[in-house]
Amino acid sequence: MIKTEHLRYAYNAAESEELKFALDDIDFSVAPGEFVAVLGHNGCGKSTLAKHFNGLLLPSGGMVYVSGMDTKDEAYYWDIRKTVGMVFQNPDNQIVATVVEEDVAFAPENLGVPSEEIRKRVDEALKTVDMYDLRRHAPHLLSGGQKQRVAIAGVIAMEPACIVLDEPTAMLDPKGRKEVIDTILKLKNEKKMSIVLITHYMEEAVKADRVVVMHKGKIVMNDVPKKVFSEVKQLKNLGLDVPQVTELCYLLNKSGASLPGDILTVEECADALEELLR
Repeated sequence: MIKTEHLRYAYNAAESEELKFALDDIDFSVAPGEFVAVLGHNGCGKSTLAKHFNGLLLPSGGMVYVSGMDTKDEAYYWDIRKTVGMVFQNPDNQIVATVVEEDVAFAPENLGVPSEEIRKRVDEALKTVDMYDLRRHAPHLLSGGQKQRVAIAGVIAMEPACIVLDEPTAMLDPKGRKEVIDTILKLKNEKKMSIVLITHYMEEAVKADRVVVMHKGKIVMNDVPKKVFSEVKQLKNLGLDVPQVTELCYLLNKSGASLPGDILTVEECADALEELLR
């Protein structure tokens, strides 16, 4: 679905400054139907990488392919942006209409989709994100989580094969975060969409098929969640956290317990403690 080869990107610097690469030799891929979480400190290049996936930014070096299309080829811009939808951190920056269903219809209208098909897509997208009952509400009266789900519905209505979400839960409370993550999992499991989620929340990354960790413009870890989060010391050295139950088991093991190092959920932790106490 998405593939980068030796991707490099440098923001424009003043003539007196040395060129600094926000992305440096990135090899990254997302398979059809795969859910990939991208972690890293602020400034590590996560958002810069995400903007390459639908041509918002173009490589300074290397290549980016979306379904085999070179993002630097202007002939593919339209198709690339129909293939990969973007959802940003602040839903207010993506909502453009005064009625929920009109906002969701905005993108298909701009793609020239026939009216009957737009109606069908809007209804289906709103039902997918559980916002159909609020289709005639004003977006500014919705909660943060509801607004973000409307923004996601607007992308779904374009019928992309992949959705890239750049910290979509950063401005939300725990209830809103759960609503958005449940929606993302529904898209993956029911719509078979490829998902790229950039997040600071380890509990969200746990649900991904694969976790990619970035540091200073490079990929430093790339594996399934159990293997990535079992490297507690390395993640701590990078200034990142691990899920609370993973850290609990890590600290217990340092104190002499013998628990698996790849525990990610409360249920797994409870089972392991029960087994230990026997």
